[in-house]
Amino acid sequence: MIPRIALTSGEPAGIGPELCLAMAGRSLPCELVCLGDRALLAGRAQALHLDVRLREPAPPGLRPAAPRPAGELTVEHLPLAVPSVAGRPDPGNARYVLALLDRAIEGVRAGEFDALVTAPVHKGVVNDAGIAFTGHTEYLQQRTGGRAVMMLVTGKLRVALATTHLPLRAVSAALSADLLYEVTAILARELSSRFRVSAPRIAVCGLNPHAGEGGHLGDEEQRIIAPALERLRASGIQVSGPLPADTVFVPRVLAGFDAVLAMYHDQGLPVIKHAGFEQAVNVTLGLPLIRTSPDHGTAFDLAGSGRADPSSLIAAVQLASTLAAQR
Repeated sequence: MIPRIALTSGEPAGIGPELCLAMAGRSLPCELVCLGDRALLAGRAQALHLDVRLREPAPPGLRPAAPRPAGELTVEHLPLAVPSVAGRPDPGNARYVLALLDRAIEGVRAGEFDALVTAPVHKGVVNDAGIAFTGHTEYLQQRTGGRAVMMLVTGKLRVALATTHLPLRAVSAALSADLLYEVTAILARELSSRFRVSAPRIAVCGLNPHAGEGGHLGDEEQRIIAPALERLRASGIQVSGPLPADTVFVPRVLAGFDAVLAMYHDQGLPVIKHAGFEQAVNVTLGLPLIRTSPDHGTAFDLAGSGRADPSSLIAAVQLASTLAAQR
């Protein structure tokens, strides 16, 4: 039996639909079921001159022994709310975007799917529809009741985030010793269980320049981060820090760790995207399901052009398949 993976096609006006179509030409270690509007996908394939045959999914109880032949994409039809044009987002489709996620979550919970891969969505478009939405990670946490931890992976580099989609001015107030203890414990546990790292070594960044310079550039390191690390060490988790974020990513320093915990989004992700943009994969830890996604956004400027690179989505599907097969 091969894993059955749900792939949400994401923001319909973005590059998600054409990246999903690109999966049809790839050899993948899973049965991939794309969730999206069939006419949208067919129209985008025609506009891009892609020879892709859209197939109906097999009944949930039937599992193929091999992936679909090259050139075929299995599509479970969920209709758009309003017509969509590549590169022109419409808040009228915000609930359609969330419906794709809801269907995938329900399918994983019911055992129809073994994992979930999400094509990019645009937070602003969903918010413009009057729906409070800060991102896939937070939405999945809310819907599943887990404690989501965002981690990006490229090669041997793994970077997790203590906070995710927050304004920079809100990060300090969001940090607490309890939060850092919980996030780091989840990271250590899942590095061991999902990534087969027997005794994870985790580098923890400081929040401020030079990790606070002994309190002269901020006190969060002394007041929040250091106490959390003491608790983690007492529980048997190997952590080092708080370390200056401008030196922790030096290769000789990274060589001594299995993952880095950054305090906020743009402290950790620029490094990993520089190291492997279009190859990196976002993995959501701490949930009762497997979820991965590409490392980029909706790229409205590329939508419908045929120039979007599917490499990161391919890597996301491959990693989700590996994690699902192990479990």
